[in-house]
Amino acid sequence: MRFIGNKESLSAKIYALLLKHHSIESHPKFPQSFFDMFAGSASMGKFFKAKGFQVYSCDLLYFSFCLQKAYIQNNQIPTFQGLQSIIQSSQNLADSLFANDISPYQKVLSFLDSIPAQKGFIYHHYAPSGSKHLAQPRMYFSDENAAKIDTIRMQIETWKQKQSINENEYFILLTTLIESLSFYANVAGVYAAFCKKWDKRALKPLTLKEIEILPSDIKHFCACGDSIEVLQKIESKQVLDILYLDPPYNHRQYAPNYHLIETIAKYDNPKIKGVAGLRDWQHQKSAFCNAKTALIELEKITKLNNYKHLVLSYNSEGIMQKAQIDELLNPLGAVIFESFAYPRFKSNAKDGDKYIKEYVWIVQKA
Repeated sequence: MRFIGNKESLSAKIYALLLKHHSIESHPKFPQSFFDMFAGSASMGKFFKAKGFQVYSCDLLYFSFCLQKAYIQNNQIPTFQGLQSIIQSSQNLADSLFANDISPYQKVLSFLDSIPAQKGFIYHHYAPSGSKHLAQPRMYFSDENAAKIDTIRMQIETWKQKQSINENEYFILLTTLIESLSFYANVAGVYAAFCKKWDKRALKPLTLKEIEILPSDIKHFCACGDSIEVLQKIESKQVLDILYLDPPYNHRQYAPNYHLIETIAKYDNPKIKGVAGLRDWQHQKSAFCNAKTALIELEKITKLNNYKHLVLSYNSEGIMQKAQIDELLNPLGAVIFESFAYPRFKSNAKDGDKYIKEYVWIVQKA
């Protein structure tokens, strides 16, 4: 998924830094805990889960919570037992779909890809024909793909309401839809605006793409909300080995940039406004996107007492200055700092330097 500040390509480097500075240890019977406070696309949580950590994660955005539930908290390959009779009785699928080498997950996706399209909220507000009454019809998705998104999203919700799928299966299917959208959305990178001309990929018929399921024997946890409040709730219960912070580093709020994904995840028919059809996102503002409040929020986190190591990943162009962060972190204990070049997010690229510096602080609390 294309996501601002996605650390998927940085996760291995950050892990290597933790190994280099002896901030992590290997205990197969006693896995270390890793709290991802700004989970986003869940890439860091996925990486550390695969490395055997017990992962906690949180984000303000509900669509991120869906990703976390599917990738982090879910540990099982879905069987979709409650859908077997529904799928196998359907006349819409060829017999070849029920071959032994096709998983239940693949069968469900094939079923969802095949059901007749119904026009719903996404079609009526984010496709050109559905929004043709506007001065500028919205071109986020083609008419066909928008109707298909509605159809799939409504079917998933119907299965949930009828208890034909369990919670894990519900979030796996939601995440599959969310992840698949990226390949067909008519946007330059984020969803704050749509392209006025069709990108070739946006005209291709939408097909659901499987996500990677990460089996685990460890219980993991995720939440949707203010990360500091979530962390405070577990403060008296557990001391975390690693508290990982990857906060927003500029003034661009994530909620309006991903408003359409949020709406598809919630499918709550919100009131929308403007050329882009934004939902209300004021309750999802991050204080880290404001130069006056970012340091205050960081200080709140550093004052919590239930972590051994704090790892902060930031950016050389961030609204918090390196000297300010140093001043805040140095009194906490032994501080290690490293930086390395990192490609800009594509939609932020300018004529000039295509790389920025990624800053990483590792604090071993005194």
